[in-house]
Amino acid sequence: MKILVPVKRVLDYNVKVRVRKDETDVDLDNAKMSMNPFDEIAVEEAVRLKEAGIASEVVAVSCGAAACQETLRTALAIGADRGILVQTEARLEPLAVAKLLAAVCARETPRLVICGKQAIDDDANQTGQMLAALMGWPQATFASKVEVSQDRIAVTREIDGGLETLEARLPAIVTTDLRLNEPRYATLPNIMKAKKKPLDVLPADGLGVDTRPRLEIVKTREPVRRAAGARVADVAELMDKLKNEAKVI
Repeated sequence: MKILVPVKRVLDYNVKVRVRKDETDVDLDNAKMSMNPFDEIAVEEAVRLKEAGIASEVVAVSCGAAACQETLRTALAIGADRGILVQTEARLEPLAVAKLLAAVCARETPRLVICGKQAIDDDANQTGQMLAALMGWPQATFASKVEVSQDRIAVTREIDGGLETLEARLPAIVTTDLRLNEPRYATLPNIMKAKKKPLDVLPADGLGVDTRPRLEIVKTREPVRRAAGARVADVAELMDKLKNEAKVI
C-alpha cells in the first residue's frame, strides 16, 4: 500500500511573527522556516505504518516554491521514501492545494493520504476535507489513533463527549491531531541518506489546475496588546478595583 503525505513549509512555531510595515502580509524575510508540526505527525504515522509492514511506500508531497525541497528532505530524513515538489511561486489557497494534490493522487494512485489537520500559518483546516471531496474518497479527520487492516481503516477521534471511532474503506483521507503520536527526531545519518533519496519536481502549470487565488488579503495586523496585570494586597482591594475601576460588579 502506498501512502501519500502532504507537507507544508511554514514559519517555525518558535519564531515570533512579524507583520510587514505595509500590513499586506506576514514578514518572512530572513525568518526560520520548518515543516508544519501537524504534518510532522502525519509523516511519523505513515512511517510507522511502513515499519509495521502495512505500507510499502511513503511519498511526501509539497506545493510551493523551490525552498520547499528543504521541507521534503526533512520528511525523507524522518523515513519517507521519496518526495514530490509541485513547484509554483503563486500564493496557494487550500482549494488550490487540494486540486494540486488531487492531480498528484491521480498520478501516484495511493491507497491512503495522511494530512496534518491544519497548517499553523493560516489555520484553515480545509485542505484534507477538500481533497476528499475532489477525489470522492471517505475522510476521517482529527485522528488520535489509526488502525489499518486489509482494505479498511479505523480512526479514533476526540469529540466533546469522549472518543468516536470511524471505519472507512480504502482509499481514504485521514487528517492528524496532536495526540496521534510523537514525531521522531531526524538523526544525522538519516539526514545524510535523505540527500540521496529521489525528489521529483513537477511544475504546477503542467498539472492543468487553476490555482488563482479566490480570496484577497485586505489587511494583516498584530493582535492588540493587552495591558499588564496588577497585584492587590488583599481581597478588599480586589473587590474595590472590580467595582470601581473595571466596573464588572
